Amino acid sequence: MALWVTLLCSLVASLLGGLYLLGAFRRRRANEPPLDKGHIPWLGYALDFRKDSSEFLKRMQRKHGDIFTVLLGGYYFTFVMDPFCFGAIVKESRAKLDFKKFASELVRRVFGYQSVEASHKIIQLSSTKHLMGDGLVVMTQAMMENLQKLMLFKMNSGERERTWQEDSLFNYCYNIIFRAGYLALYGSEPHQGADNKEKANEHDRVHSDELFYEFRKYDRLFPRLAYAVLPPKDKTEAERLKRLFWSMLSVKKSRQKDNISGWVSDQEQSLAENGVPEYMRDRFMFLLLWASQGNTGPAAFWLLFYLMKHPEAMKAVKEEVDKVSRESGQEVKPGRPPINVTRDMLNQTPLLDSALEETLRLVAAPILIRAVLQDMTLKTSDGTEYALRKGDRVALFPHASVQMDPEIHPEPHRFKYDRFLNPDGTRKDFYKNGKKLKYFSMPWGAGISICPGRFFATNEMKLFVFLMLTYYDLELLDGEEEIPPIDSSRWGFGTMQPIRDVRFRYRLRF
Repeated sequence: MALWVTLLCSLVASLLGGLYLLGAFRRRRANEPPLDKGHIPWLGYALDFRKDSSEFLKRMQRKHGDIFTVLLGGYYFTFVMDPFCFGAIVKESRAKLDFKKFASELVRRVFGYQSVEASHKIIQLSSTKHLMGDGLVVMTQAMMENLQKLMLFKMNSGERERTWQEDSLFNYCYNIIFRAGYLALYGSEPHQGADNKEKANEHDRVHSDELFYEFRKYDRLFPRLAYAVLPPKDKTEAERLKRLFWSMLSVKKSRQKDNISGWVSDQEQSLAENGVPEYMRDRFMFLLLWASQGNTGPAAFWLLFYLMKHPEAMKAVKEEVDKVSRESGQEVKPGRPPINVTRDMLNQTPLLDSALEETLRLVAAPILIRAVLQDMTLKTSDGTEYALRKGDRVALFPHASVQMDPEIHPEPHRFKYDRFLNPDGTRKDFYKNGKKLKYFSMPWGAGISICPGRFFATNEMKLFVFLMLTYYDLELLDGEEEIPPIDSSRWGFGTMQPIRDVRFRYRLRF
């Protein structure tokens, strides 16, 4: 009898423990945000969120207001849609709100890299040294040279280049920027003497193209891999691709390259000094590749697409680019050396800056996540204080809460290339409820988790567009081309991608 009682008690305890883990007993406490667990234990709204994060969060905002807690796959996320609260969240001490735990879990699942305590600091220090200030001048020049290597090597090859060439815009932009960025960061094929230089350049063109082909396979799997919902066949393919990139980007192979960037080499050396084994540093190289090149190509696609869709924008930006080139003393004519676009020249393009910022407002959609490490309170703009529970997560989705807010950005779905400029060319301020906003567009994140390579990424995109507008006439094959729908599975992972490509054509301007 005692045995049966013991077994029954154990069964009941296990059942209650399971229900607890599934969230069945979670109740809203005093002063906590509205709680919505959905109808499926443990999963909650995970399926709705993964299907279309933006629409789901808008629906929850209409139902609960600007702050609410939802159950997503065993975790409770408190989403804050009030932009006046963003500063308090992104500036909160890591003792209360920390992004590293969530980020570490993600990079382990997606790239196979086991983060060490020093990883974030290493990335920040190296990025500050090499992707900002004087280091950015060096990296911008390296990107410039590699864009020329890929885009202009056929410039003097004959009449064919002076006729219209057709291509798929998304693939073209992503391919060129990815490959040029890869060569600028990870180095190029070594060569001895001028006679072997073109052979080395051709090797770089072929090798980088092969790398991009494999990268796109992985990139397509990325959202489902991040959510750990890949079917068996795709999971096997993802593992194959990870091993391929660990090998192709390995420390041993990198050391055989010329012109490897200090950004890459310094981080690899710092990890080694912190006791990270070589095989794990190989995986870190893959993480850096995706982090640096996974969003710039898609963003450049959208920028060129919007410029071609809006002739007045294309005309204004092209005139600005031509003016900057003339004032630099460089002429673009047959037989002349390729134009060298410097960082100083890129700092003289307010219209291009605004057009790029407008593009990112429309298509950049990261989700900023922090783990709640201790019970705390959050005060909203109307003075209401909400209690946040230890063990939960806090999340911001700026695309829905600020970037597409019609009060902040009138006609938010419309591309306005000069939206971020006043009539006199100065930077514009943005307001909500009559109050000036600090966070009105957040394509790079914010706070401690803000993208450390944002200045280099900006220059990558601007260099590419600068060259395209300088050397080529561009137009969509279909002048009535509709804006392609986005792949809703990619919400939260950076720049959105179209579900289909669009055709365009280009020819030399001279």
